[in-house]
Amino acid sequence: MHAITTEPRPVAFWEHRTYPGALSHLRQVRAHLATDLTGFDPDLIDTLQLVTSELFANSAKYTRAEPPFKEVIRALSMPDPRTLRVSLSDCGGGGGTPRIPTERTTDEWDWAEGQRGLVLVENLSTAWGHFRLAPWADLGTHVWATFAVDPDQTPANLRPYHFTR
Repeated sequence: MHAITTEPRPVAFWEHRTYPGALSHLRQVRAHLATDLTGFDPDLIDTLQLVTSELFANSAKYTRAEPPFKEVIRALSMPDPRTLRVSLSDCGGGGGTPRIPTERTTDEWDWAEGQRGLVLVENLSTAWGHFRLAPWADLGTHVWATFAVDPDQTPANLRPYHFTR
């Protein structure tokens, strides 16, 4: 028996990009995002670059270290005319579940150096979440964030599918 999907097709979908899972590639991740979103509001692009930087850093930290698996996949889409969604998937390797620690006191947060990135993601996106790529095995984690888009500021030449170069 086949299930028929009732969800509408995305307004726009960009071909996935794959990066080595190392922080040294963060500049390339940001540059590709700016290229892919040419014509969108510059403030929106800046926000997506910042959030994507945080998500990429986490993905690079937790992806499997041995080749050929140490890579991070970035996906970008507009599921509807008012939403832009960016997501990153790592290749597993023992990372924890993405979460904002709630057990810290205010003083502990003031001194903490880590785990602030997800607070930034939560505050700059309209929503974010994650899921294990294969719950029965450590095949990686997929983390996503969505952002509001003003349909009047969407590029007029936006196509349904964008090939990357």
